[in-house]
Amino acid sequence: MNPVIFLALILLVVGVALAVQGTQMAKMAVRNLGVALTLAGLVIGGLSQAYVVVPAGNVGVVFNVFGGVQEEGLDEGIHLVLPVLQQVTLYDVRQKELTLATETNDQVTGRSSEGLEINVDATIIFQLDRTQVPRLHRDIGPNFQQVRLRPEVRTQIRDAIGRYQAADLISSLRTDLQLDVEESLRNALERDNIQLRAVLLRDIRIPASITTAIEEKQAAEQQVEVEENRRRQAEVAAMRRVIEAEGERDAEIARAEGEAEALRLRGEALRDNPEMIQLEVAQRLAPGIQTVMLPSDNNFLLDLSGMGLGGQAPRTQPAPPAQP
Repeated sequence: MNPVIFLALILLVVGVALAVQGTQMAKMAVRNLGVALTLAGLVIGGLSQAYVVVPAGNVGVVFNVFGGVQEEGLDEGIHLVLPVLQQVTLYDVRQKELTLATETNDQVTGRSSEGLEINVDATIIFQLDRTQVPRLHRDIGPNFQQVRLRPEVRTQIRDAIGRYQAADLISSLRTDLQLDVEESLRNALERDNIQLRAVLLRDIRIPASITTAIEEKQAAEQQVEVEENRRRQAEVAAMRRVIEAEGERDAEIARAEGEAEALRLRGEALRDNPEMIQLEVAQRLAPGIQTVMLPSDNNFLLDLSGMGLGGQAPRTQPAPPAQP
């Protein structure tokens, strides 16, 4: 109770009691004191109704008995009002939460697209539009959470659950469900001047048998992926060995072709220059042989040391005279 009103009530009670007692006892002083206290109580009580204090984070909605709800709300601070003719209702416009959960036996229950029962614990963060609070007061009233917010949250969550399969709700599409609920709920609440700040789906529960089946399916799929990875690794290793073998084969072919080309070129050189055969023969003789007779029509000796084969200085010897 407002302390000022409490004081006014005390003065009224005491003043009336003294006035009655003074009248009965014919004591004018007591009666006058009682009348004075009564008047003081009435004045203080009236003044207490002539102003209102709007706390921080609140908006005051003024109802006039002659004009209805005023379009402009009262901001934070002290405001003068007309006693009896004007009544002020305070609305908290700070961010607030609404939780629907198993702990309070208030969870949301819906059915997935295949008809399975899904239970959801959700928390909704919302805030009133301070510029539209008078309209909210006129259309719904202070009990807007029970009348509008809570039923709308349940409806939007149930509708969104019906668009998904149970297996998707506990795996890849849980975030999509939350975004769908947030978008649809925001559009629905804006019409009633309630601003949605966030939707938090704290827990999504499906039947235990379905959960077990999904887990077994996922385990099997993971095993298949492991085996597939092993098979691919074996294929890559086999391809690597084939490539290495092909590389070695190509290298051998290239070396053989090189050697064959070298032999061909060498054969052509020997065919075009017969004297190179003699030089080859001389080079392959033992290092101790210094001079060799070449089969030629000319009468001369070939000094191998002079060709750098024996490591000595060049030397030329005349051929023996021809026999008659």
